Amino acid sequence: MQSVAIHSTRVITPTGVIEATLILGDGKIQDVLTGRVQREGMRFESVGDNVIMPGLIDAHVHINEPGRTEWEGFETATKAAAAGGITTMIEMPLNASPVTTTAEAMKLKLEAAKGKLYVNCGFYGGVIPGNIEDLDGLLNAGVFGIKAFLTHSGIDEFPNVTEADLRKALPILRQHNAKLLVHCELEQSPVVGSQLSVVGLPTTTTDNRQPTADNDPRSYKAYLASRPGRWELDAIALMIRLSAEFDVHVHIVHVSAAEALPLIRDAKKRGLRITAETCPHYLVFCAEEIPDGATEFKCAPPIRERANNELLWEALKYGTLDFVATDHSPAPPDIKEQESGDFMKAWGGIAGLQFLLPAFWTGAKERGFSLEDVARLLCEHPAQFLGLNRKGRIAPGCDADLVIWDPEAGFVVKEQDIQHRHKLTPYVGLALRGVVERTLTSGVTTFIDRNFAEPSASAIKKTSA
Repeated sequence: MQSVAIHSTRVITPTGVIEATLILGDGKIQDVLTGRVQREGMRFESVGDNVIMPGLIDAHVHINEPGRTEWEGFETATKAAAAGGITTMIEMPLNASPVTTTAEAMKLKLEAAKGKLYVNCGFYGGVIPGNIEDLDGLLNAGVFGIKAFLTHSGIDEFPNVTEADLRKALPILRQHNAKLLVHCELEQSPVVGSQLSVVGLPTTTTDNRQPTADNDPRSYKAYLASRPGRWELDAIALMIRLSAEFDVHVHIVHVSAAEALPLIRDAKKRGLRITAETCPHYLVFCAEEIPDGATEFKCAPPIRERANNELLWEALKYGTLDFVATDHSPAPPDIKEQESGDFMKAWGGIAGLQFLLPAFWTGAKERGFSLEDVARLLCEHPAQFLGLNRKGRIAPGCDADLVIWDPEAGFVVKEQDIQHRHKLTPYVGLALRGVVERTLTSGVTTFIDRNFAEPSASAIKKTSA
């Protein structure tokens, strides 16, 4: 592949935002040259003041293929990712059929992905009751970690585990130095008072709401009350305790309850192997503004109140939360109960893959975050978490996975611009800032000016990272 030079006045590097020319060749960043540099015989392109940033890495996506392609699929999901500046995403083990709880299921997923990927795609495996003997095979097959639920996942084929199940699984994960990713909601909590007292928290919290029999199923307030923040608090306390006991890296996915942040902060101070993410929808939307019957907003854990969400922003700024991931979980409109508006029956998941960058940047800019913060939370930290040492940074030798975008440009999300299979998303109609102009994966332009190249990206494995 012939080397090319791409220049911008704003290139986000590990040392800051600089004017630079990137030399790209053989799928890599061959050099980063300060200023505007044109080399004889080399194709040169300047993108002016548009920002060149590492391609985004979304470490939490549900693609649903094979088996549930009427929900999404590799082609539409990776197209949406490319349109949003994402160059690598890691797919969760549930919602596909079969679920990725065996090495054989992993093979089927890899087969299903062939020829359909516009961006790099890796995979997690899952732990469920009864598949402990399959974990070795999954980890050897190259999954980036193992996912577990502590409450019903929404998919009967992927039941939640108990503490007893985890105690069988964790020694295997420790042997492989593998990560356990956990959906932390716990309806029936163990005794966690001792864990809470460690960080000086009371054993009861102000958020102790419980569902009642007479709640209106269309009421968002009723749905929010049915999954109180206490569920997250208790589950996270359990996982911190198990991480300490087994010395295993535990990653807490989609943190929504700010009351759990002190637990995470304390665990990190103690040197425990704990990381955590939150999602754009917990930062952009708030419970006070969600209309009754608007089931496109339903997710689990739920979107909480504005004051809660401001604390999530603060936790991102100061490192309690490590990065942002979409938890893209689309579904057909009928499963979202659009006609009935029944929050209790609707599928719990938000389609937002395409809008990770603008959704985050719109809120982040208002709160004083810099472009470097965006690259850190959407690119560098997810890459470090996944062990993708050649991604997430603009530096010589790194993969030429890049996004070129205009952080000053604004737009309104319209259905016709959405690449997801289904256009149902709470982002429709929202005014956002940050327009993706071009996405490059391994130096190849996969998206430019609303047009796509042919799918040429690869499935990636942990062993090859």
